[in-house]
Amino acid sequence: MPVKWGIISTARINDLFLAGARQTDGVEIVAVASRRRAVAERYAREHRIASAHGSYSELLADPRVEVVYISLPNALHVEWTLRALQAGKHVLCEKPLSRREADVRNAFDLAERAGLVLMEGFMYRHHPQTKRLKELVDGGAIGRVRMIRGAFSFVAASASDIRLSADLWGGALMDVGCYCVNGARLIGGEPERVGAEQAIGGEHVDVAFAATMRLRNDVLAHFDAGLALAARDEFELVGEAGSLFLGDPWHCRKPLIELRRDGGVERIEIQAVDPYRLEADNMSAAVRGEAAPLLGRDDAVGQARTIEALYRAAATGQVVTLA
Repeated sequence: MPVKWGIISTARINDLFLAGARQTDGVEIVAVASRRRAVAERYAREHRIASAHGSYSELLADPRVEVVYISLPNALHVEWTLRALQAGKHVLCEKPLSRREADVRNAFDLAERAGLVLMEGFMYRHHPQTKRLKELVDGGAIGRVRMIRGAFSFVAASASDIRLSADLWGGALMDVGCYCVNGARLIGGEPERVGAEQAIGGEHVDVAFAATMRLRNDVLAHFDAGLALAARDEFELVGEAGSLFLGDPWHCRKPLIELRRDGGVERIEIQAVDPYRLEADNMSAAVRGEAAPLLGRDDAVGQARTIEALYRAAATGQVVTLA
């Protein structure tokens, strides 16, 4: 029996999630909510969703909904994650769950007490490209990893873009830089100390963000992210015996890993598959007790802890040591 999902918000990212979720038999989208009923009803008609709710609370009261997908602006993620958990719903919350470690710990504490599944929505982590990258590193393909480099940027051209709003927790680090942080942590472990600089624009958010991180085992990482930079999307791992380069690490639309060593390049082709489908599949299987959620408490707590430290470093101009 498919797991029944409800969607809180009518954000554009829903289109990607819906397209992926509808490729699997384990997911059934049964409801959508907006702050305005007319908007929800129109969205439900356009996307062939059975029920439309005129408030988020109304969707949480819907007894058919087992899992809630939260794609609200960043500043609302924790609030509605907590409300959904309190209503007895499992939650897949779009990244980043929060920019504050304490928020994330509190959310997972609540989920665990209630016996509910909570997962942060980094869809790229579910893609076979990411799995293969980790296998290559763990298998010693480039020797000991010494340096990690990430980049993710685009130009947010519209002044009304919510990603440019400080009140909604927009900014380059929260929107795209969080992928670079997550990828570096996946490969190199948790940061021991971080430094960062930011350029402010929009409605007082970081429209360009650059950071350095010392990870465990003396792995160094640096990344840049932007909402006012030309489109870039890269991830590179440099080891003592070679390097691994991904030209599409975060969207995974054209998955390919280049293994560069001994003066040559080996192109490792990866199956093209929708990461949102894999994410929805994993979440549904976790709800049914058939699989563990790929991303759990430790990953989400480490992510928020790092983001919090990076913002502190950027604001103070000081290197921040993480406990």
